[in-house]
Amino acid sequence: MAELNSEIVKEYGANAGASVVGIAAASDFALAPEGFKPVDVLPECLSVIVLGATFPREDLNSIVGYTASRNAMLTNMTNMAKEVAKRIKAAGYITKVISAAGGKWVGSDGKKEQYGYISLKHAAEIAGLGAIGKNNLLTNPQYGNLLWLSAVLTDAALIPDQKLPYAMCDGCNKCVENCPSGALDDLTVFGRKGCAKFFSMANKTFEIRCFLCRKVCPYRFGNAYAGESNV
Repeated sequence: MAELNSEIVKEYGANAGASVVGIAAASDFALAPEGFKPVDVLPECLSVIVLGATFPREDLNSIVGYTASRNAMLTNMTNMAKEVAKRIKAAGYITKVISAAGGKWVGSDGKKEQYGYISLKHAAEIAGLGAIGKNNLLTNPQYGNLLWLSAVLTDAALIPDQKLPYAMCDGCNKCVENCPSGALDDLTVFGRKGCAKFFSMANKTFEIRCFLCRKVCPYRFGNAYAGESNV
């Protein structure tokens, strides 16, 4: 096998277009639900490489702009993960791409919901790329919550990054108070169905009509861990 280490893998991610790259050990996903651990997707998995890329701030100003950015970024993030996986596979390792979209359906007939094969935001948190706030979004110190994510699972034993030792949202409840569907009222269970009411199809394009949880966050543009507000 060719030489492969964390620095090389992060360079692969940066060259593919990622703004941030973090690495988590597959063994650190013990709290993930059964069926959604990295080893459930790739039994040989030892490392999870998480890629994040930012999108323009101004896209938060319109439904059309945000939707277009979201749809484009899902494709871009998946392509980034495929490029990184290709480079790692060429070095002789097994890989599995976790795309920014898609997943598996869970539940009984008529009540099924789609979940990602692994939770990308939780993987990003474990990989040291940020913290998950009350808005159920990953917030990065540099890029705030303006990141889309994808990942690559591999049997390469890479040195993992340390989880950031920060707590979010102290004294702040803006996302909960502004959510029109009450999806954030119970912080132990995200209200997926309430949130989904603001997702629709328009002109054969998937449209998101609400992203206030992202927009009203004081740290949507970063500086979350320096105690600086962006309001």
